[in-house]
Amino acid sequence: MNEADIPIDIHALKLQEWLVSRRIVSKNFQSQIKDIRSKISNAIQDMPANDELIKLLSGSHINYFHCKEIIEILKQTEKDTKSVFGTYGSKRMKDWQEIVKLYEKDNIYLGEAAQLLVRNVNYEIPNIKKTMNKCEQQSEECLKRIQSISKTENVLLNEHTALCHQLGIKGSSLKEEFLEKLKDLPEIYKESIKNVGNLREAVDFYNDFLQDSTHLPLLQHVIEKGNTTVYEFLNKEAPLKVEENPVKLNIESETEVVNNEIDFGTSSESTTSAEMIDFGECDLNSTITLETGEIDWGAGIDTVPETPNEIDFNIQLEEYGIVVEGMGMDGGIAKGDQAYTILDSPNYRSRFLDELYELEAFLKMRVFEINQLETSGNIMLSLMDNLSTHDNKSITKMLSTIDHILGEMLSERTRHLFQLKHSPKYADILANKLKQKLIAVEKIKVSKEVLKERSVDFLKQKIEVKPVLEDMIAQTKILQGHIEKDISKRYKNRVVNLMGGVNSL
Repeated sequence: MNEADIPIDIHALKLQEWLVSRRIVSKNFQSQIKDIRSKISNAIQDMPANDELIKLLSGSHINYFHCKEIIEILKQTEKDTKSVFGTYGSKRMKDWQEIVKLYEKDNIYLGEAAQLLVRNVNYEIPNIKKTMNKCEQQSEECLKRIQSISKTENVLLNEHTALCHQLGIKGSSLKEEFLEKLKDLPEIYKESIKNVGNLREAVDFYNDFLQDSTHLPLLQHVIEKGNTTVYEFLNKEAPLKVEENPVKLNIESETEVVNNEIDFGTSSESTTSAEMIDFGECDLNSTITLETGEIDWGAGIDTVPETPNEIDFNIQLEEYGIVVEGMGMDGGIAKGDQAYTILDSPNYRSRFLDELYELEAFLKMRVFEINQLETSGNIMLSLMDNLSTHDNKSITKMLSTIDHILGEMLSERTRHLFQLKHSPKYADILANKLKQKLIAVEKIKVSKEVLKERSVDFLKQKIEVKPVLEDMIAQTKILQGHIEKDISKRYKNRVVNLMGGVNSL
């Protein structure tokens, strides 16, 4: 096998060491390159207008092989300065010819070419690819982020819709809708206790067990008379007039007054009719004491006044401006907490619920005892007497009725409306909760648009960098080819392979 047929394999990253080890390039060639680069910078300042030159000089780094191409172009542009001896009088040509000679001295050009090849293969091209991959990755991350916050957006919208559905509102004008829904409370209370009459048997069972009929007074009252005012429960008679406290909804940025009966607490000068009239203090639970004087019987029964006056019992008291309030069975005025119905009163509502829980606990214990008695051989006769009239099925039915009433009274809608009516700050809290969800949704929508734009921008950056990468690879391949040819000429035209070069990228 001839020596000319044996290829020369050189690892591209060790090309500089290979050239120095074979004394083709000196160790200190880099110090000589600085002077050459300075001359190139000066020569570029004075160049003719030529498309090929402009394209050639647009590269990031001009090397020896570029300089030779420039000289070939100048031979055409500066041919008028050529003498009969073949020399050029153009300063431009002389500058570039000098640069080429400096490059060829001690083969500096080959050392610089090897240095450029290693830098491009090892750093420049990988960095450009890394930039492209990073742009693509960031674009994908933006799209993933959009999907992620879209889920949050849907959750917030669903929560807002669910809360509005619970309240039975649209959510467009909160104060007006809140006030309108508060009018539904009496009907909601009526619907929640429509089956309360079925608990009469359970209450009697409880009272018989305790041998005392005074327990569960509120529940017994609601069973007999329904959801009456607290006044009627306390005084055993319906009031002539009910003066319920005005509803106050403290919602920011909504200060208009709706209806004459509602005071939103926005004006210190405005007063309602209830504030203008002082009805005094009246304790309806106190015992009325009548002061009586001593009767003088000394005049005798038969004593008759000389001018007797007949009493007219048909006189209308209204004609004399006399009004009877709260005397006997005629009732009186229900004000304050007594004006609320039992289920609408903050205090008595809790007491009513406690009585339901008390009855429920009793019935559950009875069910447990019945189950124990059915599985036990020791039967207590006294306990059997109390349970004889009710079996497991009937008591379970009672418990079902209690569960239904509790479920209706403790539903989300009822709870929200009850708090709205009796807690002025709750309206603002609830309104802010609804508004914050919508504000968060709007922020998410803005963020999604920004992320979409950023995703597109990253893809544009990747597209813009791609031609740079292709040009860098093409220039590096050309440089690698020049180096392989140059080394091949030095070794009798043997094939030179730069392994791990640009072809491996």
